[in-house]
Formats: sequence, C-alpha cells, structure tokens
Amino acid sequence: MNRTRLNHAQAVWLMVLATFMWSTAGVVSRQLESAARFEVTFWRSAFTLLSLLLILPFWRWRERVSTSRERSDEGWLARHWGILSRSRSFWISGVCWSIMFTAFMLALTFTSVANVLIMLSLGPLFTALLAHGVMGHRLPMRTWFAVVLAGAGIAYMYGFQLWVALTDDAVDSSRLMLGTITALCVPVAGAVNWTVVQRAQSQGQFIDLVPAVLVGAALSALLTLPWALPWSASAADVWWLAFLGFAQLALPCSLAVVCARVLKAPEMSLLALLEIIFGILLAWWLAHEVPGTAVLVGGGVVMLALVLNEWWAWRERTAA
Repeated sequence: MNRTRLNHAQAVWLMVLATFMWSTAGVVSRQLESAARFEVTFWRSAFTLLSLLLILPFWRWRERVSTSRERSDEGWLARHWGILSRSRSFWISGVCWSIMFTAFMLALTFTSVANVLIMLSLGPLFTALLAHGVMGHRLPMRTWFAVVLAGAGIAYMYGFQLWVALTDDAVDSSRLMLGTITALCVPVAGAVNWTVVQRAQSQGQFIDLVPAVLVGAALSALLTLPWALPWSASAADVWWLAFLGFAQLALPCSLAVVCARVLKAPEMSLLALLEIIFGILLAWWLAHEVPGTAVLVGGGVVMLALVLNEWWAWRERTAA
C-alpha cells in the first residue's frame, strides 16, 4: 500500500494550486522586456527540460521506495526518467507536447491572454470528438450539446473581434487571425495526445505523461533554438522564463499527475477550467490587459458549455 497517497480533499487543493501555477504564463509573458518571440518559447522549454531532468529521478526513486517496485528489465533512461524508447505512442505524445509548448507561447505574442486561454479550454471537446472518430467512443447527447454551444461562443467571440479589426485600421486583424490559428494548435495537439495515450492504455501499455512532457520540452527547445538566435533577452527576462519553465510547467504538470491518481476524470476537467479564470484575472489585474465584452460573453458561453458537460457527466457517474 502506498502511504504517500493523497486523500480526496488534498488532491482537490493540490489541483487548484496546479491550475493557478499554469495560469501565470500570460501575466509573466507580459513582464518580458526584450525577449523575442521564438526566444521566449526556447527558454521556457529549455528550463522545463532542465527542471524535469532534476525532478524525475527523485520522483521515480520515491515511487519505487513507496511501492517496493523495482524492475530489473528497465533501461537506464526508463529507470531514471521514464523514457520508453521503444514505445511509438510515447514518442507521439512527446511530439504533441512539443507542439503545445511552442504554439502556446507563440500565440501569447500575437493575441490576448484571454483569447489564448479560451481556445485552450476547447481541449476536452476536441478530445471527445477525436476519440469518437478514431476509437469509436459513443458521444452522449450532453457532449454534442456542449460542442454546439461552445462553437457558438467561439464564433461570436472571434467573429465580433474580427469584424472590429476589419473596420478599424488601428487594429491588426492579421495578428488576431495568426494568434487564433496558433492557439488552436494547442487543443488539437492535446486531443491527439490524450487519444494516443488512451489507445495505448487500452492495449495494455501504460504511458507516464510526465516523461513525455520532458521529451516535448526537449523537442520544443531544439525546434525553436535556430529561430531564437541571436539572443536578445535581458537578465530579468531569463529569470522570468526560468520561473515559467519550473513553476508554471514542470512542477504543476507533475502535481497534476499525482492528483489524477485520486481524482476522477470529470473532477480533473472541472478543476482544470480554473486555469482560464485565474489566467484572465491575473492578466487583468497585474498586466492591465482588460478583456473586451465579446471575449467575456463568448468565453462565458464556452465555459458554461464545458461546466455543464462535466457536471452532467459527474451526475451520471454518481447515479451509476
């Protein structure tokens, strides 16, 4: 028996802490002085990689001690960092994480924090649709309703913003479109990631997502390095990006994996929505990035769709 297992209340509060740490990316990115677009992504991914290289060996050692589980057939990379060198699904997951890391930070340089976070919130719906198409999962009526309602919210939010951009010469419509498309890559890659992992697990293969995050950070850093040169970030920028790598990504991702061992999927999904609320409020309060009326209304409709879907699923599971 694992004596270090959290109880339900501890897992809930730890997940709330993780979502708050995730939500700091937007407001921190607005504090940067001179770091260029790809340099921001490179440093964040590089510091995430460094953090996980240090965290994972200790983490996996603690797990082996607490569970008294030691596998002699594990390779060196698998034993210390959980890297499954022969698993195709593991490497696909790593590529998906690298796309999410890169697209997220790039999107923040094109459009507002609120726009990016609301696009990210569509991940669970995209995952449900992809699992329906690839794995044949039956989608309940509540999920179809959530898809339609969230789509209406997104259409209103971006349709109104695009109309304003096209009619106002002071607003750069190309940046809005580029930021939207880039942000959309995050939930799409996330949907592919979760579907691949679920399919692998249904075939009896367990994939630890934290080592996959390490691979994703490494790929993201390598991909953006040529575009990040020459360096232009100030010392303060590098410190901020080091904070993002450790406290905004590596640590909360690790905490979320621990919470997922205690909390059910609907609970995790509902608590994860706090990232959008925290992120918008932090950017509003500390970076003075006030979301427009269209963002608040459209984003509110998206949040309502997601909350109703997860709450309905929770009721169904409880009743069953």
